[in-house]
Amino acid sequence: MERWLIRDAKAADLPHIVRIYNETIPSRMVTADLEPVSVESRKAWFEAHDPHHRPLWVVEDGGDICAWLSFQSFYGRPAYRHTAEVSIYIAESHRGQGLGTELLKQAVDKAPALEIKTLLGFIFAHNEPSLRLFARFGFERWGYFPRIAELDGIERDLVIVGRRLV
Repeated sequence: MERWLIRDAKAADLPHIVRIYNETIPSRMVTADLEPVSVESRKAWFEAHDPHHRPLWVVEDGGDICAWLSFQSFYGRPAYRHTAEVSIYIAESHRGQGLGTELLKQAVDKAPALEIKTLLGFIFAHNEPSLRLFARFGFERWGYFPRIAELDGIERDLVIVGRRLV
């Protein structure tokens, strides 16, 4: 899409990535973190991304970072090297504009060039918008963990969705 510029993240983007992530915490829909995270606490995670194998993308809208997507290695064992978890975070100001659709489309399209054969998503069962988004791209429910997280005294289920790409 012309409106948004999707590019590899740079170190200077980390504060914006953390800001967007922290915006999602109060909703109790997207992450199991209960309190805001710091830029310092996310440095090792940021540095673990590699544009050639496990990229971290940011989205610019008029020069402002408004979303990001990460590919994360699954389980950290060599036999899983062709499997990655994909995570999408969108600033509150940009939700509902099709940005999640564009990011997931790019992830599915570019994953094979990153030597990724299987994509996974870890989504709370009550996050119906994300479950619908992934389903539109052919992700199927591969795992279900009942009452695995507790958010503000409410036990929540986790759904693992997956899609084989090649």
